[in-house]
Amino acid sequence: MLMGAGLKRAEHKRSEIVAAARVQFLREGYRDAGMEVVARAANVSTATLYAYFPGKADLFKVVVREAAHDIAAPVRESVRTRGDARKRLLAFSKAYGDFLTRPLTRAMFRLITAERRRFDDVAEYFLHSARDELGGAAISVINDLIETGEITVEKPSWAAGQLMGMIEQATLMLGLTTGDETLTQRPLPHICADAVETFLARYASK
Repeated sequence: MLMGAGLKRAEHKRSEIVAAARVQFLREGYRDAGMEVVARAANVSTATLYAYFPGKADLFKVVVREAAHDIAAPVRESVRTRGDARKRLLAFSKAYGDFLTRPLTRAMFRLITAERRRFDDVAEYFLHSARDELGGAAISVINDLIETGEITVEKPSWAAGQLMGMIEQATLMLGLTTGDETLTQRPLPHICADAVETFLARYASK
């Protein structure tokens, strides 16, 4: 029992450190984020912080890896939606659109781009992880719909890229060029609905 309680406290403390570090890295960038500031924000001593993470580079890598997994969670969850082709594609598209328009997502892409020379392996992990998880979710839905006979697609990966590209063009690029908080002029549900209708017009089984 005591060992279990101690482990939970250690995990909780680690989570608080990672959360505080994420805020600092996104706000200040890697170079200007101070370990002492992270320790204060996480309510731990600097010695405790270094006991968990030997250096700032180690902490940065963990922040990026865990952020890549966390921010994609709603998209992964959308794959479980049940219903006809339109309902399932809309569920994925809305989750993906939400992912692309979240300030955290845009800020993480911006941070990774800025630090790519210093942390090329981390940047590659983040970008490949995002591609594999998000693209994989779209392909999973498309493959299900092929099996039910609702759509006819020769190359699911291409079809997934087309659907995702229609949403990206109206969301991600806008945020990266005009600011993390910038919203699209058209409501996101409309963007997603149009993307799905265009997709179905091309691939729905006749």
